[in-house]
Amino acid sequence: MTKKRHSASKAFLPPRMGEGAAGMMEPALEGTGKEGKKASSRKRTLAEPPAKGLLQPVKLSRAELYKEPTNEELNHLRETEILFHSSLLRLQVEELLKEVRLSEKKKDRIDAFLREVNQRVVRVPSVPETELTDQAWLPAGVRVPLHQVPYAVKGCFRFLPPAQVTVVGSYLLGTCIRPDINVDVALTMPREILQDKDGLNQRYFRKRALYLAHLAHHLAQDPLFGSVCFSYTNGCHLKPSLLLRPRGKDERLVTVRLHPCPPPDFFRPCRLLPTKNNVRSAWYRGQSPAGDGSPEPPTPHYNTWVLQDTALESHLQLLSTMLGSAQGLKDGVALLKVWLRQRELDKGQGGFTGFLVSMLVVFLVSTHKIHTTMSGYQVLRSVLQFLATTDLTVNGISLCLSSDPSLPALADFHQAFSVVFLDSSGRLNLCADVTASTYHQVQYEARLSMTLLDSRADDGFQLLLMTPKPMIRAFDHVLHLHPLSRLQAACHRLKLWPELQDNGGDYVSAALGPLTTLLEQGLGTRLKLLAHSRPPVPEWGISQDPPKHKDSGSLTLGLLLRPEGLTSVLELGPEADQPEAAKFRQFWGFRSELRRFQDGAIREAVVWEAASMSQKRLIPHQVVTHLLALHTDIPETCVHYVGGPLDALIQGLKQTSSTGEEALAVAVCCYDDLSRLLWGLEGLPLTVSAVQGAHPVLRYTEVFPPTPVRPASSFYEPLQERSSLLPRLDKPCPAYVEPMTVVCHLEGSGQWPQDAEAVQRVRAAFQLRLAELLTQQHGLQCRATATHTDVLKDGFVFRIRIAYQREPQILKEVQSPEGMISLRDTPASLRLERDTRQLPLLTSALHGLQQQHPAFSGVARLAKRWVRAQLLGEDFTDESLDLVAAALFLHPEPFTPPSSPQVGFLRFLYLVSTFDWKNNPLIVNLNNELTVEEQVEIRSGFLAARTQLPVMVIVTPQDRKHSVWTQDGPSAQILQQLVVLAAEALPMLEKQLMDPRGPGDIRTVFRPPLDIYDVLIRLSPRHIPRHRQAVDSPAASFCRGLLSQPGPSSLMPVLGYDPPQLYLMQLREAFGDLALFFYDQHGGEVIGVLWKPTSFQPQPFKASSTKGRMVMSRGGELVMVPNVEAILEDFAVLGEGLVQTVEARSERWTV
Repeated sequence: MTKKRHSASKAFLPPRMGEGAAGMMEPALEGTGKEGKKASSRKRTLAEPPAKGLLQPVKLSRAELYKEPTNEELNHLRETEILFHSSLLRLQVEELLKEVRLSEKKKDRIDAFLREVNQRVVRVPSVPETELTDQAWLPAGVRVPLHQVPYAVKGCFRFLPPAQVTVVGSYLLGTCIRPDINVDVALTMPREILQDKDGLNQRYFRKRALYLAHLAHHLAQDPLFGSVCFSYTNGCHLKPSLLLRPRGKDERLVTVRLHPCPPPDFFRPCRLLPTKNNVRSAWYRGQSPAGDGSPEPPTPHYNTWVLQDTALESHLQLLSTMLGSAQGLKDGVALLKVWLRQRELDKGQGGFTGFLVSMLVVFLVSTHKIHTTMSGYQVLRSVLQFLATTDLTVNGISLCLSSDPSLPALADFHQAFSVVFLDSSGRLNLCADVTASTYHQVQYEARLSMTLLDSRADDGFQLLLMTPKPMIRAFDHVLHLHPLSRLQAACHRLKLWPELQDNGGDYVSAALGPLTTLLEQGLGTRLKLLAHSRPPVPEWGISQDPPKHKDSGSLTLGLLLRPEGLTSVLELGPEADQPEAAKFRQFWGFRSELRRFQDGAIREAVVWEAASMSQKRLIPHQVVTHLLALHTDIPETCVHYVGGPLDALIQGLKQTSSTGEEALAVAVCCYDDLSRLLWGLEGLPLTVSAVQGAHPVLRYTEVFPPTPVRPASSFYEPLQERSSLLPRLDKPCPAYVEPMTVVCHLEGSGQWPQDAEAVQRVRAAFQLRLAELLTQQHGLQCRATATHTDVLKDGFVFRIRIAYQREPQILKEVQSPEGMISLRDTPASLRLERDTRQLPLLTSALHGLQQQHPAFSGVARLAKRWVRAQLLGEDFTDESLDLVAAALFLHPEPFTPPSSPQVGFLRFLYLVSTFDWKNNPLIVNLNNELTVEEQVEIRSGFLAARTQLPVMVIVTPQDRKHSVWTQDGPSAQILQQLVVLAAEALPMLEKQLMDPRGPGDIRTVFRPPLDIYDVLIRLSPRHIPRHRQAVDSPAASFCRGLLSQPGPSSLMPVLGYDPPQLYLMQLREAFGDLALFFYDQHGGEVIGVLWKPTSFQPQPFKASSTKGRMVMSRGGELVMVPNVEAILEDFAVLGEGLVQTVEARSERWTV
């Protein structure tokens, strides 16, 4: 077992499998592929050195192999069995903990820095007393890190060095994790600075901020510090902290955060209960107090922020008492922090922080749900199990064991806060800043993680703790509210004055709860989960004003959708005479209207405009913009909804509102009609036993679905004797029509011949007879050949192939000289079996997958569009890319199956760029046919036979050993190039989609990098039949000879006529030994040419191999080298009329 180490700095980053496009020609995955097949004898295979980079079992000597286990090893095994699922999981967890823990060396350096900080902080000079509003004493180069609104406030301030400097937080406990090491230091302000009523009207927070400003000014002049700046603690803008970092090479070692806090027992706890008010309306709003005696609104969040400062040390004592000597608990906290970080749950204001998780572990220890002897993995499981099954928004929990009647009840906290988790004092809600949405997201993630852990999957650890889940990849749709200043108007509209008063004017926090509740109610059954993400407020220099609320970027909401309710265009309300009808009308506004339904009921209802599947997927966009405009005055221009920007890449020419699902459904319906006609045919010698589709259209994965064709006669020369057409030379190339393959099986019979050639002749007779009968009985236009019959039905062309079930068997028969017949796979038998048995089965399974997951079609088509746009489509079969897309739905862990093409495509890029193709097969468990045991067997068989297998191995229940869909490609270099391109495209596309100002040009990641090619052959659009399918679709193109009014056509269109593809075949045939050719079949105007490195090595002179080469004399010997000028000229001659220019990039290669 080899342990896989990740570098510490990249512990949370997906491993990249290559740097730069220049790696294309490097043999990145050597030792796999066809070369290995030549070593046929077992001895020879064993004698060969193992392929580079392949995982190999450890070789042990006989003595080591049979040595008795020691007591220590036996204990270790027993522990592993009790505390972990498997020894592999134990190894992985231990490795991860080693990576994220601080080394002793670094701890020593941090301790030394902390001692220096302590010395400097206590030496800061004092300042005489002044009024709080008189801030003239502040030096010129420093600003108060707080918005002092309103400015007028009573009280006096003086600076005195802190009475006590204490390190608090996870650093002392040993549960802080890399790469970002923060050490929290509490500075206890002397009692002389504070006055009795400082809890009122932000006086305490003003003094705290002034205290930090004076400290900052003095510490910034000290050469010890590389940077001194301000930041908000957990995003709370009333509580800035001062960040100190060392100078020089240790700059990134640690960040020390200074938090001023009051002396113990300074504030009376009864004044800070969630029901009390400490921010007077008269002071905050600048109005004279109301004389009607109305009570002041409570300020629970404000009170909590004051209480938090008083409890810093008591929390540290509690944590160190509980976790102090229990290494397993500390490991569990570290693992939970990694789990939260990978899911971005601990980011920004109101995040579910590492501190909360630590306190949760303490709670579970105190309630005996966790024992101190548990391993880190068991602690992780127990906490996730607790989170998955406990809803703290309904039933809060408390660490307080006291039965003091003066303490507030949990119900009081539930009234004031969304999520309730009280500390040991019974007065402070640790989850005060956590919103209900964030907690529900934590719960949802915990449920997913428990399912994953219970499945005991081999890669469970990798998926749970090593796979990042950024919002754009985890949620189907994302929307950005930008600029944030619009939320100020929303607060006024929603009458959130008390919340603004409580949050100190932070209108984003005040509006967040009501906003998410509104959208959850409006999206209803369409929504599985709504989450929000607020970017952490960046640090700012001590000479700058603190950032305003609107400066903290944008508010991003993620929508996880339910596919079953997503596409409904109707919101059904109550009956008109019900009392709820008025509420429904008020909620939906002018959108609500009375409608009579088929059952006679008259109800309130809302109907959304959406004709096509792609528009129905975007109904949540209409819901969100309507509700925000109606209830919160946020106009549509401020809501940047990211749900379907990639749809444009798979939209047809004229169907800009549809992504082709409807056109595919029409073609599948036509196929169903044809199969019924075939089943009912009379007059065939053998009846039809099965009709199976074997084409991407029939599994909904054709990138651009076919449309019914009606050729214009002016574009063709008619060939009457064959009732077919021939393209005219003086016209542009006609539209490309691809026939859809259908396999037709006949019933068994003993009359079939047993000779391969005779079988082919009988099949040819069946093809002719089939064409006759379809024409006679159903009036269909047919054209028969020896291998297939083309049928024109409703403007679609189907290519029917008769299959005889024993034919692959007959092709396998090999007769020895002695007359013995043995069965052996031959290329012909394998090809026939693939085309007539495996391909129809795969098409049927993927057709079923599309019925379960409507987004599958869009994801598979976007994936293929991107691979082909990178000019790599020729190397990857349709089926292999469809299976990679299917894997995202069948094995979505740690996500759920995608409900939108956009998120599915991002996950496709992630899978391609991070999957270890060399050491793992991609198992696609269609119809869930493979058991866990069978999958383990497949993996071990794969490693044993790795050198005989293709570079990219995809396993399905029907194809467990051979990976038939990747036998012919890609090569190691091409797969490596795809991996590199996917790794570069993913962050670029995610950054575009997460940009609150809109995604910009979404086609950027689809444009291929042309600078890696040696020669570019540019083609004339006139002869590119699919020109309009290009990534950058031309504004105008040539007419392709199709009549706009589809109707019955008596002539069979020209099939599969694509001049660039025919030209490519000729190029590969003539120059395949010298160069590789790359092209985008969907309207590409460029063929990229790469010289093979071996082709430029001088060859000894042979008269038989002079093609494309010239003779030169080197060192007195005649050698042959490529004649590049002549080859480039041949490129142009071969493609005369099609080729516009041949562009040689000679700076990239020399002869």
